[in-house]
Amino acid sequence: MRIIRSQADSLLQIDEKELAAMRIGLAHSLSRYKLKFSPDKVDTMIVQAISLLDDLDKEINNYIMRCKEWYGWHFPELAKIIQDNIAFCKTVQRIGYRTLAVELDLSDILPSDVEAQVKEAAEISMGTEISEEDITNIRHLCAQVIEISDYRAQLFEYLKNRMMAVAPNLTVLVGELVGARLISHAGSLLNLAKHPSSTVQILGAEKALFRAMKTKHDTPKYGLIYHASLVGQTSAKLKGKVSRMLAAKASLSIRVDALGEDTEASLGIEQRADLEKKFSILEQNATKRISGTGKMQAKFEKYQKNSEKGQFNQDQASTLPHKRHSDFGGRGGGGANKRFKSDNMNKSFVV
Repeated sequence: MRIIRSQADSLLQIDEKELAAMRIGLAHSLSRYKLKFSPDKVDTMIVQAISLLDDLDKEINNYIMRCKEWYGWHFPELAKIIQDNIAFCKTVQRIGYRTLAVELDLSDILPSDVEAQVKEAAEISMGTEISEEDITNIRHLCAQVIEISDYRAQLFEYLKNRMMAVAPNLTVLVGELVGARLISHAGSLLNLAKHPSSTVQILGAEKALFRAMKTKHDTPKYGLIYHASLVGQTSAKLKGKVSRMLAAKASLSIRVDALGEDTEASLGIEQRADLEKKFSILEQNATKRISGTGKMQAKFEKYQKNSEKGQFNQDQASTLPHKRHSDFGGRGGGGANKRFKSDNMNKSFVV
């Protein structure tokens, strides 16, 4: 076979460069067939989407803080009444000057009780007067916040669909955001599949881990996996144990998603149901009271006065060897034989 391969160019009458290109093409096609490459399984999109989502959250927070501070000079009471950021921006866009709040209908934006509070506060507001140009710029800023928020919701929906296509089992276990952050932190789904469950558990807490190892303190029990819903709904004492159990199941799900051919989330659903059952048992054991039920279970038998009394035996208590006493003699034994001899001697003298 080796000889045929070495003389393949002369046997097939093909140029050596063309034969090398054919070999490369065959290797690529065979690799694609083995991997069953699909554009839906590309995890690079997930890494970019979760990074953009975090950037959008930061930008939205900065814009909203700037908008509240800017409009607070004119109507400072509005930010205290309306807690929702999007509703605040829509209200500012609708109102403009606070003196117009009494005449406007805000029922499509705010509840009736909140709308009444806004109109009441607008009449007695302590804010300063601002120009028309200021109101225009504030409205443009509010429009930017609303637009970015809408795009953020659209991006989150895209990320959710992409996660269900790439890693369905991991998504069912830990959620879309936590799963995407784990993939982004590892670089790719395949790199994440190479990590053991202990690394998956503390992934994202590397600084705290190295600091604890340097100072010889307790190492962290969880990293990014702390934000999973299964960990968040447990008590503080069980979070470390729950994180360890969840990381073990998540590690199996990641390997199935990365290297398996199945595109369904049957394994993740089964593992999540199993974990929820175990976590409920742990919660019940943790909240079980020691007093009360423990006293009822720990029952001792009462002392009986009329119990059988044994007698002390001197011979059974001693462990030293001793001679057996005869029936007729003393401790030396043979007393009966001596009396028998003396009686016979007396009888002989009488005769």
